Amino acid sequence: MAAYAIVYFGAALVALVSTPLAARLARAMRIMDRPTARKVHATAIPRIGGVAVILAMLAVTIPALLLKVDWAPVRAMQMHLQPIQKQVVVLLAASAFICLVGLIDDIWGLPAKVKLLLQLSAAAAVCAFGIRIGPVAVRGWFETHLEFWSWPLTILWIVGITNAVNLIDGLDGLAAGICAITCAVIVVFALHWNQAVMAMLMLAMLGSLTGFLFFNFNPARIFLGDCGSMFLGFFIATASVMSAAKSYTLVGLALPALALGLPIFDTLFTILRRVLERRSMFAPDRDHIHHRLVDTGLHQRQAVILMYVVTLLAAGIGMFMMLTRDIATLLVFAGALLPVLLIFRVFGALRFKETLSALQRNRALAREAKEDRLGFEQLQVRLSRAADFEQWWRALRRAARELGFARLTLEFENRDGTTRKLVWRLPHRELTTDEMIFLTIPVHHRRAGEPIRADVDVPVNASLESAGRRVALFARLLDQHSLATVPGEPRHAGVYEPEPRAESEPAKLTPTSGEQP
Repeated sequence: MAAYAIVYFGAALVALVSTPLAARLARAMRIMDRPTARKVHATAIPRIGGVAVILAMLAVTIPALLLKVDWAPVRAMQMHLQPIQKQVVVLLAASAFICLVGLIDDIWGLPAKVKLLLQLSAAAAVCAFGIRIGPVAVRGWFETHLEFWSWPLTILWIVGITNAVNLIDGLDGLAAGICAITCAVIVVFALHWNQAVMAMLMLAMLGSLTGFLFFNFNPARIFLGDCGSMFLGFFIATASVMSAAKSYTLVGLALPALALGLPIFDTLFTILRRVLERRSMFAPDRDHIHHRLVDTGLHQRQAVILMYVVTLLAAGIGMFMMLTRDIATLLVFAGALLPVLLIFRVFGALRFKETLSALQRNRALAREAKEDRLGFEQLQVRLSRAADFEQWWRALRRAARELGFARLTLEFENRDGTTRKLVWRLPHRELTTDEMIFLTIPVHHRRAGEPIRADVDVPVNASLESAGRRVALFARLLDQHSLATVPGEPRHAGVYEPEPRAESEPAKLTPTSGEQP
């Protein structure tokens, strides 16, 4: 226990010294997190605190594990290290690499897809060195060997936790505090299973976060930055895989998952929200759980402390999983999830009815878009076969009908200056102007001068998006198959008034300009 105490307090002391130095360096190099509409701080804050965290952790980890120290507790720990030394080195090296990726992003900026690719590469590297989710079991109930699924599940876990911690880092002290609680949980689990090296690693990380929080808790004087949040997520996720693999129990992953329940579920709901809104997965927003808490009127400190309490409650209940067997373990896990889900439900991040409605709406829009696309391809063929103006106008009317338009008007001038107007309207369709989109589309032709005007009236129905898509398809038809592609001139002048008849029947034209049809 003396060695553990030295590791913890040593890391905390190094963090207390190195964090102000990191803040000074950030100000000198102008690596600052400046206020934006998505952020809650009002002044520029240094954002490379993760450098101090990793330096503090490594400053005590490397001597304790790798240097020859003539002290019985250290020698005993190094004996535990020998069977897993390669994996520990890979863990530290890959985590340092992710910290470097985050640091580059903090200084110069990296595209989200590039960061994701580098995270996947680092996760695959640790898998290649044997750090994988192996056989998992619930004591007295079941055991399963993942085999092929070991690699993808491990990579998904590591990359998912890395980004979950990164996304939750939106309030002073939030990500660092939740990660500190998670480290403490893994320490307890590691000591329970006699995993001395893992306990030492997590205590070193816990100590560095404790020292860092003196400067990061509200009002923060330095932020973790991407270098810190990505490093913490990657390190904790990978370490939890190592710990679970040594214990051969699902609890080794379930406990960190409960402690990280807020960032995990916040990430899942963020992904779901962006899918429902049909936005990019990498699109930023201001709708995370910590934003919702602050928007309800809570001060930053109050919101962060509330999330600490929920995390401690979930992790505390989850601890009982180490004492249970059979299905009781799953019941404890489900009970531990309740506080996490409750905070999302109370503060509006979890809306079942709205989610179901959005899913149904998106499915209907997708089905309608597919039908429109298939119909559009047939309309393209009809317009491309038009040999003269009459055939072109007939195909255009057919397109307007199949796209659900209420009216189509084509107006142009004769060579002698008189006006011609052709009108098609959908029979028995009476709509108010509030239910319609009115649009004028220019139609190109071979003659010099202004383009011919095509006026369309489009019923909105239940969706403006659907109406807009149908207008876009019609405009694309006119762009690809305008009058400039049709030989000959219109032979008739007048207004076409449809009657309930088959589309193949000839059009009736009535004069409007003094000319005879």
